[in-house]
Amino acid sequence: MPVEADITPRGPFALRLSARGSVVGRSYRDGVFAVLMEVDGRSERGIAAQRKDGSLRLRAETEEGFEQLRFVLALDDDHSEFLRRFGDDELIGPATRHLRGLRPLRTATVAHALLRAVAAQLITMQEARDIERRVARVVGVPPTRGALARLAPAALQRLGLSARKAASLVRICRSIDLERLRGLDGDAVAARLLRERGIGPYSIGVVFIEGLGRYDRGINRDLGLVKLMSLIEGRWVEADETDALLARYDEWQGLASVYLLAGWGRGLIPVKVTPAEMRLSRIRTRYAA
Repeated sequence: MPVEADITPRGPFALRLSARGSVVGRSYRDGVFAVLMEVDGRSERGIAAQRKDGSLRLRAETEEGFEQLRFVLALDDDHSEFLRRFGDDELIGPATRHLRGLRPLRTATVAHALLRAVAAQLITMQEARDIERRVARVVGVPPTRGALARLAPAALQRLGLSARKAASLVRICRSIDLERLRGLDGDAVAARLLRERGIGPYSIGVVFIEGLGRYDRGINRDLGLVKLMSLIEGRWVEADETDALLARYDEWQGLASVYLLAGWGRGLIPVKVTPAEMRLSRIRTRYAA
């Protein structure tokens, strides 16, 4: 029997801000959020809409689906401390004030977050999303560990993943019970994933934020953060320099990653140079060499 109820989020929450972006298996249209979840081996649909008083009307097909919908929406993860602590931060302070209701939503399965993380390594976001959609058409929505583990790496290569990425994704799905990671210590999870070939700080950050619903690991070495930090510093930075940028946010590095990128897109992050000036500087440096 369907389950429907009004839920008041803990802390500031804006569905309009949080549901932005294209993600396989979920949508946000005309104020209504919809997501396909995996419950007891079957796909279940959940929907949500936010009222003017800030509460949300949630609807799912089962009690288990209702609780999973709460998790996907991050309704119980109050980030008020983050907003208070970094409201005067020279970089993300303006973003915390203008986007205070923003929270990163979660994928319905940890396996889906892993697929997103692996697909996005070293390619454009559009290319990664195209691969994600092709894989989802083959394995179903949401992508599950079992469905991905049953694929041969060669099949994933035909869908657009490189041989290295395909092998890593299949190997991890076959060897780790990914959904159980949500209940484990974050440091233990990070250490376990780092032992896998093809998994680095960026991938761990995506899995933590989108799959586990944790904020203590950022998307270190993300190309977007590299570009942003380069504009902040007025010089082209190396990928590992973003580690220091995020370290200043301690246990909130994951949320800081989201606010930095979202704030940059809205002109809320102070930078020294424009993207055009940075490109010109790189061209001059190349020719000078």
